[in-house]
Amino acid sequence: MKKLIFAAAIASVLTSGAQADTYKWITYKPQGAGDAQAITTQWFADQFAERTGGKHQIEILWGGSVAKAREIPEALGGGVGDFGDVITPYFPDLLPLNNAVGFFIPQPMDTKAVGEAMEAWHKEFPQYAKELAEQNLRAVGFRPLENYGLLCSKPVRSIDEMKGLRIRSYGFAYPALIEAMGATPVSISTSDAYEALQRSVIDCTPIGPALARGWKYDEVAKYYIEVPFGASFGHIIAMNLNSYEAMDEETRAVVDQLGHDYLIEYSRMLDEDDTRVRELWKGDLGVEVIDFPEGELEALVDNEGVQAVRAEWVEKAEALDVPVEDIVGRLKF
Repeated sequence: MKKLIFAAAIASVLTSGAQADTYKWITYKPQGAGDAQAITTQWFADQFAERTGGKHQIEILWGGSVAKAREIPEALGGGVGDFGDVITPYFPDLLPLNNAVGFFIPQPMDTKAVGEAMEAWHKEFPQYAKELAEQNLRAVGFRPLENYGLLCSKPVRSIDEMKGLRIRSYGFAYPALIEAMGATPVSISTSDAYEALQRSVIDCTPIGPALARGWKYDEVAKYYIEVPFGASFGHIIAMNLNSYEAMDEETRAVVDQLGHDYLIEYSRMLDEDDTRVRELWKGDLGVEVIDFPEGELEALVDNEGVQAVRAEWVEKAEALDVPVEDIVGRLKF
């Protein structure tokens, strides 16, 4: 009898172990980056293990070891991983709806508000989820970028002083907006912007304080102008749709709640980074922060070129039967 009880206990342990799952998270971000993205990615994994009572784990595959940034949607949808970071602006053709914010710079929302808007749109408009489902993906969280201003190698105190400047440009809205400023948009990659600022190939780049410090742009550009671009949308925390649907209801509920909690934790950490960097700027780094006249940038929204970019997104959304009034309303000053 004792042998039977012991065997049953062993079988129970083995069965319990067999039910435990380790999910794989593929990311291009190095583990040692030490920024808000890397730290909160680990936070998500730790919280997932804690909230599932250790039943499930997430193994993070750091630094593009499985897929580079532009390869992640295909790799994740193909089942190479279960979770992954999708840099939304890299995929305008695959994800036009999820790139809405990128067509509406400048806009009034900060990091947390942009994330909450994305959450709301995914709940209200099934077309958002369908767009991802067509790639066998599901959004389980959102990681907007920080509020952006303009980091420059010379002081800029008004729209008039932007005329003739060469400003780094990318994405959808920035080229038209920079032209509306009277400046020249210059397409430069993130990795090349440091040298471009150093060699005066460009005079300014749109960026936030934490990223400016992370890329060390503030070593070669010493003026941060508080131009109210608002927060851009950055990354979707996505899951392989099959992996998500295969989870039991309790685990899916943990993931869904954790996605929302992640936005709060990430936004809090970005705010702390912003404060920390601004203190460094006041000290040895010697970066001058310049206020920008209220209303000057916002007035450029009426520019014909800026409006054409916004109309392009509206046309795409309406073609997918998405009611645009609420979405556009959130993105207006």
